[in-house]
Amino acid sequence: NLISPRSSASQRSNTPQTGEQVTTAAESDSDDEEEQHQTETYSQYAPSKFKFGKRHPDPVVETSSLSSVLPPDVTYNLLLPESVITKGLLSSLQLEAVAYACQKHNTWLADGRRAGFLIGDGAGVGKGRTLAAIIYENYLQGKKRALWLSVSNDLKYDSERDFRDIGAERIPIYSLNKFKYGKISSKQNGCVRKGVIFATYSSLISESQGKAKYCTRLSQIVRWLGDDFEGVIIFDECHKAKNLYPSASSKPTKTGKTVLDLQNKLPKARIVYASATGASEPRNMAYMNRLGIWGKGTPFKEFGNFIHSVDKGGVSAMELVAMDMKLSGMYMARQLSFSGVTFNIQEVPLTPEFKQMYNKSVKLWIKARQSFTQAAALMDANNKISKSMWGRFWSAHQRFFKYLCIAAKVKTVVDIAKAAIEDGKCIIIGLQSTGEAQTMEQLGEAHGEINDFISTAKGVFASLVEKHFPAPNMERIAKLIGFDYSQNNLVDNNRKRKREEDMSGSDIGNKNGDNEESDSDDSKMIQSDIDSESEEDISKLFDSGDSDDNIQTAPKLEPENTTYGYKSKATKKKMRQGTSLALDNILNAPGIDSSVPSWQRESFPTLNRDSSTTNTRSLTSNINSSISTTPAVAANELKKQLLHDFEALALELPPNTLDELIDELGGPNHVAEMTGRKGRVVCKADGTVSYQARCESDVPLEVLNLTEKKRFMDGNKLIAVISEAASSGVSLHADRRAANQRRRVHITLELPWSADRAIQQFGRSHRSNQVSAPDYLFLISELAGEQRFASIIARRLESLGALTHGDRRATETRDFSKYNFDNLYGRTALEIVFNSITGQRQSIVPIPTDYAGDFFDDISEAMVGVGLLQKQNRWPYYTYEKDYNNIPKFLNRILGIPVELQNRLFAYFSDVLSKVIQDSKKAGKWESGILDFGSDDVVVDKLQSLEFNVSSHHSITSLKITRGLSWEKALEMADATKGSHDGFYVSVQARNYKRVAIFIMQVMTNSNEEPMYQICRPNTGMQKKLEHFSNISKKKGNCKKVAVGLPCEIGLRCRTYHVLSGSVFSVWNCVESVLLNQSRHDKVQIVRLTTNEDEKIVGVLIPNQCVSALHQLLNRVHIQTEDK
Repeated sequence: NLISPRSSASQRSNTPQTGEQVTTAAESDSDDEEEQHQTETYSQYAPSKFKFGKRHPDPVVETSSLSSVLPPDVTYNLLLPESVITKGLLSSLQLEAVAYACQKHNTWLADGRRAGFLIGDGAGVGKGRTLAAIIYENYLQGKKRALWLSVSNDLKYDSERDFRDIGAERIPIYSLNKFKYGKISSKQNGCVRKGVIFATYSSLISESQGKAKYCTRLSQIVRWLGDDFEGVIIFDECHKAKNLYPSASSKPTKTGKTVLDLQNKLPKARIVYASATGASEPRNMAYMNRLGIWGKGTPFKEFGNFIHSVDKGGVSAMELVAMDMKLSGMYMARQLSFSGVTFNIQEVPLTPEFKQMYNKSVKLWIKARQSFTQAAALMDANNKISKSMWGRFWSAHQRFFKYLCIAAKVKTVVDIAKAAIEDGKCIIIGLQSTGEAQTMEQLGEAHGEINDFISTAKGVFASLVEKHFPAPNMERIAKLIGFDYSQNNLVDNNRKRKREEDMSGSDIGNKNGDNEESDSDDSKMIQSDIDSESEEDISKLFDSGDSDDNIQTAPKLEPENTTYGYKSKATKKKMRQGTSLALDNILNAPGIDSSVPSWQRESFPTLNRDSSTTNTRSLTSNINSSISTTPAVAANELKKQLLHDFEALALELPPNTLDELIDELGGPNHVAEMTGRKGRVVCKADGTVSYQARCESDVPLEVLNLTEKKRFMDGNKLIAVISEAASSGVSLHADRRAANQRRRVHITLELPWSADRAIQQFGRSHRSNQVSAPDYLFLISELAGEQRFASIIARRLESLGALTHGDRRATETRDFSKYNFDNLYGRTALEIVFNSITGQRQSIVPIPTDYAGDFFDDISEAMVGVGLLQKQNRWPYYTYEKDYNNIPKFLNRILGIPVELQNRLFAYFSDVLSKVIQDSKKAGKWESGILDFGSDDVVVDKLQSLEFNVSSHHSITSLKITRGLSWEKALEMADATKGSHDGFYVSVQARNYKRVAIFIMQVMTNSNEEPMYQICRPNTGMQKKLEHFSNISKKKGNCKKVAVGLPCEIGLRCRTYHVLSGSVFSVWNCVESVLLNQSRHDKVQIVRLTTNEDEKIVGVLIPNQCVSALHQLLNRVHIQTEDK
């Protein structure tokens, strides 16, 4: 099957002959993957059509995909002072962005609105100066008013600095939140008539409760700008306006709707969107309606049609969006070179003590789920209550185990930080949340007295049980119907009511008189508070509810003949006589049925219904009997027992990560904290622990983060901790102008929830004018379930690179690709896992042989415990949870499985996923994004080009690709090889009556891994995909096309390809109708190549059978366009 490798060059010089026989790898139907490969992700960037200005101070790059397409010619002449250009106040690439933005603003969309511009430059390139220059340019043209929206009031100081840096310090900047509600140009607001209003997105949606004419900030801004406003509106960090387009599980955000409303009210405004993460997913672009990608005059009537086409076209369609926007002159996306930046993922091992505590937590949550289920059944909770309850339960479940995952890394972070500081570096630690809400809640319960750090995980569980356990608050219910629920006070309460019955109404009259003496508004407030309290208490029988949607509606007790909320004498008498009945009525309200089916009673705690005694008064007996006959007490017993079990575990739970981390790193005097929390728990020198406010005597809280930043940049503190609240716009890089020029080690302790937040944190330590690039370190515990967070980031980064940088591989260099599970292949693998575990199908991969026990049985029981499977009592099978193949839900839920079993399950899922991907590649269905044809030895000849002008320039180019490897080159490579399997091999199986000769050589791999080999063929050249020798020896080539009599070019030295280039998305309807329908292709392939004449071509690969049909369709559309 294979010839043994020759030992010398003289032996290799002969034609390969058949020797020892094993089967080789011949060409297969998926050889396109071998013939096309991916080149470098980024290319050095320089303005292609703008020739003014000085070079940017730091290397700037652009993705190879975007660099392959050119923007339109520059026709706009800048009015900026010459000193701005000659002194280098703005670099050439910043001036280029200003020119293209102003040029685009001079065009109009088909619906009559002014076109907008998107700046997608990465963090640190200098978007701030670019935006200030756009405002300055228009200011010089007489447009004296502008609006700048951003994410933080602190960034106003940065914008003022940017204006100073470009020589435009005379342009005044005002904070919107400093204005009173009313006309901005009025006396009460200082008669502001020109300048820049700086506002945050949160202030944009704020409203006044007063009766002012302009009671919203939006109306106030629109009034100041004017209906015919033609000035600049900057949407800085515009990703904050995402989620405008509703999805199945979310509603449009108020911010997104307000941003859209502002644009609609001012159709002539010059809109600039600016963000490094402006379009992490296509559906988050809904507010960018000034780009003209959808709507009148485009292939997509509405945004929904655009989304449908992008989703149908896959990642390749997303990549086309960015390239088309650049071609149209509406988009630029550059970023600092990542040269010198390192990205590493480090898994943190877990200690035996932590694993023991974690497994105890798993058991507690399984019992909690059982208790919640039993109590909800006892109370006969309706669907609305159950849905709300389980939503809160699983949300708390996720946060609880997330806090445990983070806490497991504290010691590792401390060790890394101390070692880095000793090595002459400084530390930046990135978090997403601070746990302040749980801290404040537990502080309130302890009345501010604590003796140790507060555990956020403890707060999450305790808050869930106390607020959302489906058991009625008996004391609250008893209070509502006029008696004390406590046993000792029942008789006394009855005597008090008797005395009140015999008394005159003078007391009540006096109370009413007191109320009448008070201010009328206060009286209304008292009445409102009493009524709302009563209604709230009744409705919140077993759910505190953060919103009206989560509160059960129970019958209201309408007070009769009441004054200011106090019941009349007759009402009290009626209430007293019917106390038992009233309690029954409440407990038997809709959704709280006291009747329990017999099959439920067997497993639920029951009380003795004859528990009433004859030694108490009749009223007491009736009350006790009434309570005993309902399931409410049983539900409360479940709650009490759950809290009792939790008390033992609570002592072992880790403390608040942020407080512990700061303490371990030397305390607040050594750590610069830049977060949004108002206080923290600190350990004093004497060992005592107390809660302290973050604000200092001479530094107010609103500027504390800026002060802490200065301390870090000055070198007074060498460790900085940043949260999401402080991550936008903060510069912590090794600036040449700063005193602290140590190299930054940026540790991501808590993985961000989205790529938007990840990119924001990346940009804090990697910016222009830096001495050294940062080291990025991502810490992931060995808990398999924590891959849930890494999975989301990997998916977001992949989409982010595709949309905002034109190449989905732009972010894969960060070594997240192996953690990307949330895609079609991941969902397919997860469905196979479920079916294999429940016995619905055979496993496609071997199960662990070293596992002690029945692997599938143990896994299925564990998945029942976390609600992914439901066990049927009478039948030997399982039912699946709704959305069971949802990757985030799966990876989140398995956090509640014991450590070892969790890792085993995740390893099995990973093996299945690898098998699914492997099969997809063999079937030719693997979506590989933008592909480059051939290698350095490939010759690309342009045969012909068919030109079209539909809405812009298009062409179908036919190309002849000649590739392969010469015999002389192969001999030269063979002389340099030393591996035991390196050499020439010939297949036994003939293809077209000829045997296939190949050359393989070993490449560098880790010593503990199986060696990988690279295959070289005379017809296709060097294969980019590496393979194991065992796989090479097993493969056989069988062409399905030849078998059915169809022509096949796979494996030929010369092949012909057809590429549609130009503004492809503007004729996307034509592409879809031909490629996705006629050819029955389930994906669109983007290719990139350079001809012998050095012409770069990027476009959609058109199959041979579709060229004629697409040509006719485009030609027909071209003629129709000319007729119009």
